[in-house]
Amino acid sequence: MSELRTTLVQADLRWEEIDTNCQLLDEWLQDITASDLIVLPEMFATGFTMAPERMAETMEESRAVAWMQRTAESRDAVVTGSVAIRENGHHFNRLIWARPDGSMVTYDKRHLFRMGEENDHYAAGNQRCIVELNGFRILLTVCYDLRFPVWLRNVDNDYDLLLCVANWPSARRQPWRTLLQARAIENLCYVIGVNRVGDDPRGLNYSGDSMLIDYRGEALIDEAPWRAFARTGVINRPGLEDFRDKFPAHMDADRFNLVVD
Repeated sequence: MSELRTTLVQADLRWEEIDTNCQLLDEWLQDITASDLIVLPEMFATGFTMAPERMAETMEESRAVAWMQRTAESRDAVVTGSVAIRENGHHFNRLIWARPDGSMVTYDKRHLFRMGEENDHYAAGNQRCIVELNGFRILLTVCYDLRFPVWLRNVDNDYDLLLCVANWPSARRQPWRTLLQARAIENLCYVIGVNRVGDDPRGLNYSGDSMLIDYRGEALIDEAPWRAFARTGVINRPGLEDFRDKFPAHMDADRFNLVVD
């Protein structure tokens, strides 16, 4: 296929209320009738909690993961977003890629936000993850990952779409918007960034600024900051391939080997 219909869900999350957030997401998705991919914010079930000892669940127990699987099946669409997961004595901020057939792919957030003490409560992942949907190769990332271009480098056009789910405070909304556009331009790819709105008990406010950006850095979806919404946009492969053919900057990119501890 040459098109991908993608729904960005900019949600106002309820703090550490897993069941409530899943119910609210059901309501926000009511008017979405046709989508291939539904993208939720980082830690959509709890907010950016630093209490995984209390809030994290195993993959088998997770109410949020089970809701994602049910939603993917009922809507015949991939559902993705991150949740707090407990596994083998560690906690992970894990992005779930839930397919309609019940199968899943996972990516554990590599760059943990030390200014929010995330590195004191969660273990870092060490593997990049690229999935495929409708002929698009998609790099999965979470929030703070966006600041690290080496981790996201699109060597030889390995991917076509960079997806980033976030809880990115409004105090840093300009860097969020700028980095999303920069990653699209430098990697010759589409970019989806989905952030939350509202406030959390730590005194942080979130403006959303969720965006769908093309390979030139131009926004295809960029609206309704500060409030919840669900919007669907369509991206296509022919436009991307034509641009890469006419502007093959990837052929002049520096070569390197990424060493992961």
